[in-house]
Amino acid sequence: MAFVEFRDVGKTYHMGEVEIKALHDTSFEIEKGELVVIVGPSGAGKTTLLNILGGMDTLTTGKVYLDGKEISALDRKQLTNYRRHDVGFVFQFYNLVGNLTALENVELANQICKNPLDAAQVLKDVGLEERMKNFPSQLSGGEQQRVAIARALAKNPKLLLCDEPTGALDYQTGKAILKLLQDTARKTGMTVIIITHNGALTDMADRVIQVRSGTISSVKLNEHPMDIAEIEW
Repeated sequence: MAFVEFRDVGKTYHMGEVEIKALHDTSFEIEKGELVVIVGPSGAGKTTLLNILGGMDTLTTGKVYLDGKEISALDRKQLTNYRRHDVGFVFQFYNLVGNLTALENVELANQICKNPLDAAQVLKDVGLEERMKNFPSQLSGGEQQRVAIARALAKNPKLLLCDEPTGALDYQTGKAILKLLQDTARKTGMTVIIITHNGALTDMADRVIQVRSGTISSVKLNEHPMDIAEIEW
């Protein structure tokens, strides 16, 4: 069994009498330790897919597995534990606690999960050794995103899910954040999934999943993924 499996997943939202099919007949696999880019236009279903995999939304049909566990069969309490222990999240906006320092924001992860990493060490690993005592308002956008990534990594999750993680950043800062995510997958063996509408980023991935009109239009393996530093867009 693959590390991540979607089997014929569908998600239907009901808006009054109107049915909206956000996903249908969605199937794919991801192996452990891969850096995966899920790409597609706005409204294609990428975020719905990510929310189901992250345990933030439930599916309507089909099954989802992570590391042999059927996520789609978990109840609400089990999903809370799954989100807490197994998954790290990085979003476009950093969601840092404004009155806590960078170190204290990362230490929040230590309080909710089973086998956390050392918060100070993780901040050093993401290049913020000199900024640990700074508050979010004293950090640049790129530094705040690094704190958010450090907080996600400190949980020591099985899976790191990143939803448009560079969407609020300028070009060079965004490339630095993508380099950090690429290095994380390479050096730690963590499975990292990045959602983006930017097709240029597919060259950095081990596996590229194309989403279109609520389903998977293609899955491609890159035999020779490029370093993000070599990719221009």
